[in-house]
Amino acid sequence: MPGFEFAIDRGGTFTDVFARCPGGKIRVMKLLSEDPAHYVDAPREGIRRIMEEELGQKFPIEEPLDPTGISWIRMGTTVATNALLERCGERCALVITRGFRDLLHIGNQARPSIFDLAIQMPEKLYEVVVEVDERVVLHQDSCQLHNMTGEQLEVWQSVNLADLEGKLQGLLTAGIKSLAVVLIHSYIWAKHEEEIEKLALRLGFSHVSLSSRVAPMVRVVPRGFTACADAYLSPCIQSYLQGFRSGFKNDLKLVQVLFMQSDGGLTPMEKFIGSRAVLSGPAGGVVGLARTAYGLDGQKPVIGFDMGGTSTDVSRYAGEYEHVFEATTAGVPIQAPQLDINTVAAGGGSILFYRNGIFLVGPESAGAFPGPICYKKGGPLTVTDANLCLGRLLPNYFPKIFGKSEDEPLGKKEVIEAFETMAQRVNQYPESRKPGSNPLTVEDVAMGFIQVANEAMCRPIRALTQVRTFSNFTTSVFFQHVLHLRIGGLCFFVHVVICFFNRYASVLSAYGLALADVVHEAQEPCAVQYAPPVFSLLEKRLAALQESCVQVLTGQGFSSSQISTQEFLNMRYERTDCALMVSARHNPRGPDSCCYGDFQQAFVDRCVCVCSFFYYIYVFILLLLLLFFNLYGPVGMGTSRDQAKTALGRAYTSARLNGFSFVSHWSAGSGFGPEPKSNWLVLVTYPTHPPSYGWIMAKRFEIICYTVYRFRPISQWYSRSAPVRNFGH
Repeated sequence: MPGFEFAIDRGGTFTDVFARCPGGKIRVMKLLSEDPAHYVDAPREGIRRIMEEELGQKFPIEEPLDPTGISWIRMGTTVATNALLERCGERCALVITRGFRDLLHIGNQARPSIFDLAIQMPEKLYEVVVEVDERVVLHQDSCQLHNMTGEQLEVWQSVNLADLEGKLQGLLTAGIKSLAVVLIHSYIWAKHEEEIEKLALRLGFSHVSLSSRVAPMVRVVPRGFTACADAYLSPCIQSYLQGFRSGFKNDLKLVQVLFMQSDGGLTPMEKFIGSRAVLSGPAGGVVGLARTAYGLDGQKPVIGFDMGGTSTDVSRYAGEYEHVFEATTAGVPIQAPQLDINTVAAGGGSILFYRNGIFLVGPESAGAFPGPICYKKGGPLTVTDANLCLGRLLPNYFPKIFGKSEDEPLGKKEVIEAFETMAQRVNQYPESRKPGSNPLTVEDVAMGFIQVANEAMCRPIRALTQVRTFSNFTTSVFFQHVLHLRIGGLCFFVHVVICFFNRYASVLSAYGLALADVVHEAQEPCAVQYAPPVFSLLEKRLAALQESCVQVLTGQGFSSSQISTQEFLNMRYERTDCALMVSARHNPRGPDSCCYGDFQQAFVDRCVCVCSFFYYIYVFILLLLLLFFNLYGPVGMGTSRDQAKTALGRAYTSARLNGFSFVSHWSAGSGFGPEPKSNWLVLVTYPTHPPSYGWIMAKRFEIICYTVYRFRPISQWYSRSAPVRNFGH
């Protein structure tokens, strides 16, 4: 009989645990990510509590937990994300070729806010720059060496290790123990970086990130930023992993521990690095979206809406994961495959402000501690408090785990008092209401903040759909965590028609971890023209990279039937700088293509998709220029979904809803309305204009399908619940 299987998502506010116990029983749990008065590490505490309850034996919290009986643990974490956002990573130094010390400080001169009158350059991740004497040049008549790209190069100057050793000793004396090594042409000649790494480790540096290993691609600036991010974040990751392991006997040596990467694939704990961990947390939610929501309403694209305590993550899935291969997070460009996830700093813990007559939500968050006012731990007003004030949260359905002693219910009284104070401030502002109108009530103020939060959360949805010319009317939304709290408002603002809720929506990121595949990537640079003369070389090198992926996954216990690979090329037009990562998966081999598929046609199709908006305006597509490609290599996937099958099926069945709970709800413009009628399944809706809200709770369901209906004129919207679709056992 298999043992316990844990999938854990450690977010900024809450830690979600999805577990399958021996015998097939499913357990879910949600804990505060930080609660220093009661436990040190939330994921370990979740494992301890579930094992204690299921096995009927005590596991003292102060002793290392015995992992006997645990089959595997899968985790996603925001440790790297938070370290990057808060600039609290490891102190590190940059080692770079002499003459280029300011290269990363200058960067690529990108200005996201070009009209900002007070532009602030993002803080550098490295503290000190060390220039090293070394030089490699390309395409010289006297070149004798052939490198991995087939080009010729010449080593003009080897690394001056004697001079470098003294400089590195000075860094150790200053307390810097992490290095990012970025040499100009290391992507084709990595020997110099490897020599520096060997020296640094011998001197006592705890971590060294080589740009040739972290991102072996052309373009030194993004490669350098990625290496710096890795040197800055990886020690934090390793420190957290060591702390997590130390909470178990034998440091979990006999348990398979996998971590979610930014690309939506799992990797063994020892291979989990900082540059691939920035989106570790929300990536699990995208996998959960793809596995549970796509196909419920035909083949319509699905938008995943994941509202957490600190932020809201939005993603889109249309049959394949949408990746970006160079993204900027907290002002730091990182060249690594990542799921295309848009994030806005508005969540349940976002703090509410009233400044100069303006309602503001976030970006500051109350976090897990002290949390919202309703937690009774001295926190500020948040979006969660506004929902409680409007009757959207039911204190009777929450455990009594709040207050300093964690034995009190949600503090609705404290929330009402805080909003009364806020309402007084709002009404004192001269332009807060029209002349002769009544003062704003507590509910009016709370609703104002909710509307501001809704608008902020709609922006990433529009960025993934309407901005890219996709219609929301042919798109479904899959809600995670928030369920009823956001459906009406968001659907009203972005004109989405169909919404789904999974029974595990509140822990879907953890659930997605249980359904995810193990992924290994291999890549190498190759800057040549995409044409038939190079196809044999391309096929040979892709086959070698493919074999390396298969060997790695086979070593992790996967059989050949569980392993699949997908090849990518990083392609661009001649005389252009922007490249697109493309796969020929849907473009079969033709007479003028390599055996892996027609990458040229895949690239042209991708360009038309990306540039469709500009195509219709300017009639401008570069079809006649030569194509150049940079070899990215295969992505190997070890499918392990059979290990995590749950009760979620795929067949529609009928469902009966019993155990309704009637509550009073606030209706805009008319105060608190009547109780809902029996046999309704009503979520927060917009049945009239202005909007009103209705409530009822269903205790058991698998999938809820919610339909928004639109009639003319467009301003007259209303919503109603569709029959519940139960995806049974």
